[in-house]
Amino acid sequence: MKKNHEYFMNLALKLALKGKGLTSPNPMVGALVVKNGRIVGRGYHKRAGMPHAETIALDDAGMKSRGADLYVTLEPCTHFGRTPPCVDKILKSGIKRVFVGMIDPNPVNNGKGILALKTNKIKVEVGFLENRLKKLNEAFIKYITKRIPFVTVKVGESLDGKIATRTGDSKWITSDRSRAYAHRLRSDYDAIMVGVNTILRDNPQLDAWFSRKQLTKILVDSQLSTSQEANVFSHSSPVVIVTLPVKPGQETENRKILSAKAKILEVKEKSGQINLKDMMKKLAQSQITNILVEGGGTLIGGLFDEGLVDKVLFFISPKIIGGKDAITSVMGRGITRMDKAVKLKDVRFKKIGEDFLIEGYV
Repeated sequence: MKKNHEYFMNLALKLALKGKGLTSPNPMVGALVVKNGRIVGRGYHKRAGMPHAETIALDDAGMKSRGADLYVTLEPCTHFGRTPPCVDKILKSGIKRVFVGMIDPNPVNNGKGILALKTNKIKVEVGFLENRLKKLNEAFIKYITKRIPFVTVKVGESLDGKIATRTGDSKWITSDRSRAYAHRLRSDYDAIMVGVNTILRDNPQLDAWFSRKQLTKILVDSQLSTSQEANVFSHSSPVVIVTLPVKPGQETENRKILSAKAKILEVKEKSGQINLKDMMKKLAQSQITNILVEGGGTLIGGLFDEGLVDKVLFFISPKIIGGKDAITSVMGRGITRMDKAVKLKDVRFKKIGEDFLIEGYV
């Protein structure tokens, strides 16, 4: 393969992917130092608070950075955060040219890193594999520009759209392979969210078998009816219970006990229920950038009604449950006209065991 700019940027992208699920609230970033067509330094951002990709790559290259090229998937930063500005490190390194995959969407830095490099006589070229890089950091882009998390809805349902029978039985609709695949998905997210009915009916642990970090478990429970003995409290992962404000003097004993087991997040009310938009804003303030919503139908329907869903993953089992009282995967108000239906984009199909996975963007 010819070693052009896209070749090296593709390698930097692959490096960035090593930080998948670990860098939040920061983006995934990869960097390469290239001299005379040879890679002399590599780096990727591993976790928030740790050195950025450019710094690691430049340290790896050492004195070989002088007169070399730097390939980085995202515009270098100019501001102090948990780490010093990457632009300062680049200026001191002797790098002559910088190839940037995409401009940083963060308003604090947007375009400033490129300007600082050019002002200091470093040649900069921007725009390599941009569409792939935007998808790589789709959660970060939404979080940093909209100040709400990126929301993915994950459903395991029957062919006729049911997630449980009319008696509430749901074990198991999808196959073992689908459930293992879904567990691996959890490790890519900051948090898993379910409604209180899922807790009361299924009593899940909401753990991720393959995760290299602690996931936050979010329970949406307007009346704070979650049991103190629920399985979500059986491990050390942080739990957030989203609920409505309580009036002074009306705090229940259950609320007092739950507040010792979880963070109680009070949000605004909307028609007697949780204001889902306010909930998302407050979760983002806690640096939760992306959420995997796993049920139930009422919560998922409400998120669709409010236009808060970005992506869907529907695991469909070739089983038919039937029954008008069986629980469906998307409830809420729904639409009144077919031309208002949610139309998925960039749809992908995948067969997992006997099930089918439909993935798409809203």
